[in-house]
Amino acid sequence: MAASAPQLHPFTTQVVDAMRSLYPEELADRSWDNVGLLLENIKSGTGNPTVLVTNDLTISVAEEAIRRKATVIVSYHPFLFRPIKSISVGDPHQRIILQLVQNNIAVYSPHTAVDAAPGGMADWLADMLPGSGASSRRKIVTPLPVSQTVPANSGYGRVVYLDQPVGLEQVIKAYAEGLGGQRYLMIARPKHMTQIKSAAVCPGSGFDVLKDCDADLIVTGEMTHHNALKAVMQGKCVIAAFHSNSERTFLRDRLQPTLEKLLREKVPEAEVLLSETDEDPFEIVDVQNLKLRD
Repeated sequence: MAASAPQLHPFTTQVVDAMRSLYPEELADRSWDNVGLLLENIKSGTGNPTVLVTNDLTISVAEEAIRRKATVIVSYHPFLFRPIKSISVGDPHQRIILQLVQNNIAVYSPHTAVDAAPGGMADWLADMLPGSGASSRRKIVTPLPVSQTVPANSGYGRVVYLDQPVGLEQVIKAYAEGLGGQRYLMIARPKHMTQIKSAAVCPGSGFDVLKDCDADLIVTGEMTHHNALKAVMQGKCVIAAFHSNSERTFLRDRLQPTLEKLLREKVPEAEVLLSETDEDPFEIVDVQNLKLRD
């Protein structure tokens, strides 16, 4: 008699259902993105109803999930993109798989579904723009067709048209604060440009989404040297916040509390934690007073 297949951990099922209700996987750009439940875990007599939310799944984050006894990791970025032919401890991503399987921890990644969702990451970036309230006009750069699984106002990138011009310094400070109190932002701008009346926003590496937008300002996570030059020659200003810094604060301010509230409707003791070890791989250093952090 064949052995019955093991069942997926019930709390993992609840987390996946909650994430799909908030950010339907049908919104993701599956031409390249790898979203969904990337690593399953099995039903067992152990496992806390605990989720660890992170922007990137690194070895440090995996070890943190084990230490904090998480059952599921929600990693905004997928940690797996390509097929795996073998699993080795020498490869960092494959080592993560081994660690998590050994500790029965699942991994779910929503990525571009969060970017495209109404009220998701793109709208969150647009909301930071001073003057982006009721008197402004907003459009989706690449809208998605509405269906039973794709809600209205879904799509990639947002352009905000302001009723009145706003000072560029005020805009820069608003984004620095909204992105977690950043002290430094990379700016590219035409000389003497001090005001804007429109902005195009997209988290992460958003230039391909925003490159044809008619906007005074582009806000994204990162941009190549040549694309920044092109934008400036087109009369546009660029704010580049570092890739994951354009995303991470959304997880803290929006995704974490929303997911926890939804899970507690069915599992009152559910807990959604924010990773303490997740961080952008780059840091700005003052070479004149160089002291690297531990």
